[in-house]
Amino acid sequence: MPEVHADPLALLRARTSEKWVAYPPDVLPLFVAEMDYPLAPPVAAAMIGRISVSDTGYVLNPGPLAPAFASYASRVWGWTVDPGMVRTTTDVSVAIVETLRRVIRPGDGVVITPPVYPPFFEMVGEAGGTLVEVPLTDDGQSYSLDLDGLERAFAAGARALLLCSPHNPLGLVHHFSTLERVAELAARYDVTVVSDEIHAPLLHGGVTFTPFLAVSDAAREQGITVTSASKAWNLAGVKCAIMVAGSDRGRDVLDGMSEEVGFRTSILGLHGSVAAYDEGGPWLDGVLAALESNRDLLRALLADRLPGVVYREPQAGYLAWLDFSALGWGDDPSVVALESARVALMPGPAFGTQGRGFVRLNFACAPEVLTEAIDRLAGVAATHARNPTTVRV
Repeated sequence: MPEVHADPLALLRARTSEKWVAYPPDVLPLFVAEMDYPLAPPVAAAMIGRISVSDTGYVLNPGPLAPAFASYASRVWGWTVDPGMVRTTTDVSVAIVETLRRVIRPGDGVVITPPVYPPFFEMVGEAGGTLVEVPLTDDGQSYSLDLDGLERAFAAGARALLLCSPHNPLGLVHHFSTLERVAELAARYDVTVVSDEIHAPLLHGGVTFTPFLAVSDAAREQGITVTSASKAWNLAGVKCAIMVAGSDRGRDVLDGMSEEVGFRTSILGLHGSVAAYDEGGPWLDGVLAALESNRDLLRALLADRLPGVVYREPQAGYLAWLDFSALGWGDDPSVVALESARVALMPGPAFGTQGRGFVRLNFACAPEVLTEAIDRLAGVAATHARNPTTVRV
């Protein structure tokens, strides 16, 4: 397994993505879900190879990506995917909106489960639906889907569930039995489950991920999976996402979309994704080792320097959901973090009202950057504890 290390800050600041241009250079950007690691060599080579022959035109169909993804799904998750049921588009957000447009009528309820990825709140309206919130349950130790709440929402007429699996911002991997029950409820009330599985390749050791369409016949009938190589291989900017059906009903949903949905796929993203699924496994193993090391480092840093912050380690991904409530930094601690510590974090309230007092931190960075960020936050916390009026909250 090759070791993978984050690029140095000087090189990272030469990037022009949102993460590196949204704030001045004195800010440590640990907000948006982009990693600081260099591209996997096979992925970079695949895209450079396309450019070298000026192959930058329109994408006709999924081509080699469908069997590449099917092979990856079989190897990694034991999920049998029919390549003929795979379609592509520009990104997972578009995949979600276009799928919802096909399965709901204007005004129909679409369930989301906050705290959850902020664009979900907007996607439902973009697709013409009405937002129905069924928050996750929290027993103080772990979060889970509120199955009783989902059934009430379905019984009241909601027509779709937008499932985040693994769940962003928590890094929560839903249990098989939970997903099985979701599928049963979806079949009973004829609800379509749109399962966003973009973080699934970023599974931490000892955790089992179950793709929704691999759960049961009911899941295959009621579900559509949307995913991408973008989070695991850092390819958000090259625009390629995958939509997968598990039944004739699901295939009809995908084939009922405008042809333009598929044509919006980037040819560079498509070939980069093929390389990721076919050849990017060793690089990803190195990334996961680095992420798990940083996950443990974050736990140690918080325990030592910010013991009031509550941190439940994610089971997947590189995002930490941190409860700053005990520090007294208000409903949106990210404001204090930015203004007083010069650390950019995602505001908890953007994930729903359940996120008040929380922030989301991206730890896919160099250990030195993560340490510096926590040191800065701890310095502000210490100053605020001594003299609360010196820090604006």
